Amino acid sequence: MSPSLFFQIVSVEARKRMSYRVDFWINAVVGFFVQFGIAWFLWTAVYRESGAATIGGYTVNGMVLYFAAAQLLGRIARGLEMDGAISQDVYDGQLSRYLVYPAGFFRFKYAQQLGAMLPIAIQLVLCGAWVPLFIALPSDVHVTLATVAGALVAVLAANFLNFLATIPIQAVSFWADNVWSLMIAYRFLSALLGGQMVPLTVFPDWAKPVLTVLPFRFLYAFPVDTLLGRVSLLAWAGDMAILFAWCAVFGLLARVVWRRASLVYTGVGM
Repeated sequence: MSPSLFFQIVSVEARKRMSYRVDFWINAVVGFFVQFGIAWFLWTAVYRESGAATIGGYTVNGMVLYFAAAQLLGRIARGLEMDGAISQDVYDGQLSRYLVYPAGFFRFKYAQQLGAMLPIAIQLVLCGAWVPLFIALPSDVHVTLATVAGALVAVLAANFLNFLATIPIQAVSFWADNVWSLMIAYRFLSALLGGQMVPLTVFPDWAKPVLTVLPFRFLYAFPVDTLLGRVSLLAWAGDMAILFAWCAVFGLLARVVWRRASLVYTGVGM
């Protein structure tokens, strides 16, 4: 696939996502304030009832800020509903048309995912800019242009990692009638062990070394910690190396599984 065709697909998908602008912005604003409100009332209640000043190294403002950032950045890392697009093409038999396109199937799908992600990135910037107006930033949070740039690179890489990780799961649709339950299990597991629900510092000490090297952390906790200035440049570079190593592992696994799955594809759909 040529770069011009790739970015044309990205542009078409982005414009399609923003075709209903009123609905787009209403969902963005309402969704943000609902999530922020839930985080505020939930964590203030937890801190009040526990009587603790910090939990997992976070004050109540720090925890709310982390939760809000994890939800916003997590939407980019997950790629929205695009994580079920491949299996849906198999169910409907629509995969056949991609086989004759002048572009690789996975490159085409990844271009669509990037296009769907761009409007969400705009929402992230505009909604996230309001957070400091609602809560005071903790003293250990340092958001700068450097941390924003590092978080942007990290979340884009996280999106690519999530794309590769879901391919083997969606490939089960070649043999099973429905992989929806598998995708739900993956989303829950990655959100829990990746730090989207709660920071990884809340987990027991024996679990932290394991969670540090698992791929889930790079989907949520790593971009958030980078944005909030909790990751040094050297640590960021090391984590990016591990992230790309996981991309290579899932890319190889996806290639092996997809080759095996393509042998049973009939093109008639479910």
